[in-house]
Amino acid sequence: MAIEIFMPALSPTMEKGTLAKWLVKEGDTVESGDVIAEIETDKATMEVESIDDGTVAKILVAEGTDEVPVGKLIALMAEEGEDVKDVKVPSEEPKKEAAPEPEAKEAAPAPAADDKPAAKSEKAPARDSSDRIKASPLAKRIAKQEGVDLAAVSGSGPHGRIVKRDVEAAVEGGAAKAAPAAAPASAPAAAPVAATEYGPHDDIPYHEERLSGMRKVIAKRLTESKTSVPHFYLTIECELDKLLAQRKELNAKLADSGVKLSVNDFVIRATALALKKVPAANVQFAGDKMYWYERADISVAVAVDGGLVTPVVRGADQKGLAEISSDVKDLAGKARDGKLMPEEYAGGTISISNLGMYGIKEFSAVINPPQGAILAIGAGEQRPVVKDGALAVATVMNVTMSCDHRAIDGAVGAEFLAAFKGYIEDPITMLL
Repeated sequence: MAIEIFMPALSPTMEKGTLAKWLVKEGDTVESGDVIAEIETDKATMEVESIDDGTVAKILVAEGTDEVPVGKLIALMAEEGEDVKDVKVPSEEPKKEAAPEPEAKEAAPAPAADDKPAAKSEKAPARDSSDRIKASPLAKRIAKQEGVDLAAVSGSGPHGRIVKRDVEAAVEGGAAKAAPAAAPASAPAAAPVAATEYGPHDDIPYHEERLSGMRKVIAKRLTESKTSVPHFYLTIECELDKLLAQRKELNAKLADSGVKLSVNDFVIRATALALKKVPAANVQFAGDKMYWYERADISVAVAVDGGLVTPVVRGADQKGLAEISSDVKDLAGKARDGKLMPEEYAGGTISISNLGMYGIKEFSAVINPPQGAILAIGAGEQRPVVKDGALAVATVMNVTMSCDHRAIDGAVGAEFLAAFKGYIEDPITMLL
């Protein structure tokens, strides 16, 4: 009878994963404990071991496939003595009856698990036909760490395999200890266990809350950004005194229109004009090609309950400050009400994240893929500066640009920031 291999749950919250790589191919012979695949989650890339001996008959999910649901049938193996040609793909994948990979059970919290191994304690230890002890990788690690002899442990997993809860029950029950020499070897292996198992601390009160769809997307996209996009950072200081004076004057003239300009409106306008002045910064890396955008569409990070969204001010280089201000207020209101349409937040050629209103002096933002850069705007604060050889006081704002080094070189980023600084420090030039 064919051996079915399912997509395992590699963390308590995992629902889907990416089958990153097959380490075997159809026709390969594998033994219990052999690593057969690598699975990517939002936390890490982890190895999957075979729990049976056999021959890989059919690979049903190709490597590189995203969003593979936990429990989905991904491969079939022929048992020893079975011809791979006789292995047939079932018309329907098993549901609840099919036991998923043991890692799913090991990673999930199981307060009542202590009772289960005790009920099966009279079973013989888990061994296969070659007299090897069958245990999950996690169970082996814990057993080494705790000095437990797996030969004395009964398995409650599929095919009698020893899993995490069996070892934990053996530790609590004072099972036979392995040779002391094995303990030091287990110390280096203990670290990955803590890194891949996320659970609450026993002594700290807590409540559990499932991730929203928005938070899952944020986690996925920004994890991908930080792990796959080579970031580098450039910081520049901009004096704001002229801008603040100009803003005050313009707001006085706009008092009857209901429009009130913010510093962020000037930042958006300056960013758009700087992109037009330095088009090499208005780009996107796309594998074997680059996209050079001919319009400045500015994504503006807006904090909402449960996360953030980035509505887009389209064609900001072609809009005046008053129109930009109106657009931002409208988009931010929709974002907070959850009424943004996809076309209002999709796209954008660069992002702006402004935490100045919270008093943050300086920070480095994570690039919003597939964009090539993001600006992190700090608070304007009075600082001592030197002007014409004399000490003076000016309102200064730090701006940090995070760049995708595949698309934007350091010199290009510096040229862009110099253009941005010119517009901010002399805002009348934004009208030219």
